[in-house]
Amino acid sequence: MKSNGFTLVEVLFAILLVGLAIASLVGANAAFTRANGAGADLSTAEFLLEQIKELTATLPVIDPETETDTFGPEGDEATLAAYDDLDDFDGASFSPPISAGRTVLSDFTAFTQQITVENVSASNFELVADDHSTAFVRVTAKVLMNSTEITSATWIRADY
Repeated sequence: MKSNGFTLVEVLFAILLVGLAIASLVGANAAFTRANGAGADLSTAEFLLEQIKELTATLPVIDPETETDTFGPEGDEATLAAYDDLDDFDGASFSPPISAGRTVLSDFTAFTQQITVENVSASNFELVADDHSTAFVRVTAKVLMNSTEITSATWIRADY
């Protein structure tokens, strides 16, 4: 006698295969979504890093008024608007982050910019030197998202 249908085992096997295919597609979609989100976060962090680079690029390394008396913000420079030299940014942290024009970027409240400025040896930029002891400073800027570092950059500036 000839049968014109599928057996119960064949139907169950087909359902199993379709279920595995759907589960695999859902898993792949979730992985792609996470990767896309991480890429967007990295792109935002790089943008915020560039804002710090642009803001500090044209500032003198040492204070034009007090010169080498103070490393860091001087007493009357308690606000970001008063920062007039690169060493004023040592130890600064901005959350929400700031733009190159010193405005608060309130759309990025999950992000924080942290800046470290330190003198380095003229012969070895990896060696930290005493404040105002050399003409070279190393600026390190980090961008964090919810207290997790996303990206960082370090560059050297000379006071000439």
